[in-house]
Amino acid sequence: MIFLYFDAGTGAMIVQGLVAAAAGIILFSKGIMYKVKSFLGLMKEEEDTYDSIDVEEKDNGANDKGK
Repeated sequence: MIFLYFDAGTGAMIVQGLVAAAAGIILFSKGIMYKVKSFLGLMKEEEDTYDSIDVEEKDNGANDKGK
């Protein structure tokens, strides 16, 4: 029978590699699905709440007291 020895560093490196591979596959597939949905027109348009940074101030008369 053959026994293999993995020290803590090797085990951590294997786990890190597996986690990185899984994250890479997930992010890659999300990017591909986004492109496919955009190409087929399945993406719905969402209003961008951060589109404009212009502030609209209302004149309530509070600033006109000193004038």
